[in-house]
Parts: sequence; C-alpha cells; structure tokens
Amino acid sequence: MPVKPQAKAAKKSSSAQACAAPVLAPARTIKKYPNRRLYDTQTSSYVTLAEIKKLVMTASPVVVLDAKTGDDLTRSILLQIILEEESAGAPMFSEAVLSNIIRFYGHAMQDHMGSYLENHVQSFMDWQSKLGESSPTLSPEVWSQFMQWQTPLMHNMFSGLADPSQNVMAQVQEQMQKNTQQMLGALGLKT
Repeated sequence: MPVKPQAKAAKKSSSAQACAAPVLAPARTIKKYPNRRLYDTQTSSYVTLAEIKKLVMTASPVVVLDAKTGDDLTRSILLQIILEEESAGAPMFSEAVLSNIIRFYGHAMQDHMGSYLENHVQSFMDWQSKLGESSPTLSPEVWSQFMQWQTPLMHNMFSGLADPSQNVMAQVQEQMQKNTQQMLGALGLKT
C-alpha cells in the first residue's frame, strides 16, 4: 500500500522532532474511577492524592485520565492537591492573592496573567534549583533562615522581573485606550 505524501511528511517531521527533542520519561498514567479511586497503571495499584503529590514533588510527569471517558483530569487533581495543601496549615496564598486571581477569570487579561504567573514561578524554580545544586546539604531550617536573610535581595530581584511586566501592562492599557477611542470615533462619539 503506497504511503501518502502527507503521511511521509508527518513521519519525517516526527522523526526529526525525536532527534531534536531531549528524551523525556513517559508520563505516569493514573486512571480515576467513578468511585473516586485513583489507579496507577505503571505499578498496577491504587494510589492516593498524597502519592500523586510525591510524584509531582520528584518532577515525575503525571497524567490523570477518567477511566470511563479518557478525559484528562490532571489539572483538577493538581488543584485538589493544592486545595489540600492550602487547607493543611501553612497556606502559600493569602485570601487577597486568591481573590485577585479569581478576579482575572473572564477578564481580558486572563491569558496574560496565566503566562505571567507561569513565567515567574518558573524563574523562581530555576533560581531555587541553582541554589540547591550549590548547597544540597542544607536542612529546611537553614533554608528558612537563609530565605529570611535573602528577603530584601529577593524582593529586589523579583521587582526587577516585575518592571518589564509593568511596561507590558502599560502598553496594553495604552493600546486598549487607542482602540476604544477609534471605536467611539467610528460611531461618531468623542471622548
């Protein structure tokens, strides 16, 4: 059976991608059953949210699928883990931060806020990783003392990261004002 040109191109591009991309471990597949049980297909055993959290903490790729429909439930499971962590004692997010995040849903800047948070969290993770590589034997107590000492330094570092974001926000606001003025002008209204 002859191979279609599109199939050849797709096969060629996928083999080129395989050569260019680093080899990543396959995602650990967890199936969620209607009785809320989570089944790890790799170990052939039921797991808890705490065990999925451990996988996430070790940077193991995890995918959670609905056992019946095959729908991807990974985000909802990760949000469940965050909810448990936030409820367990020492929350990471204040009520003000959570309220502000909620306010961005449905807002014109929702997509930008998501990428902004993702980029800054990744920058923080990269920074933490570099520090961890240079000081792997530090205990959590020593890290805590170090971070308290570093607070002014970190504030300056992250405020530097925020400055470009503030410029982008100012540009977006300026563009929105121009668009509004143009639209009102087209309707014969002036501001």
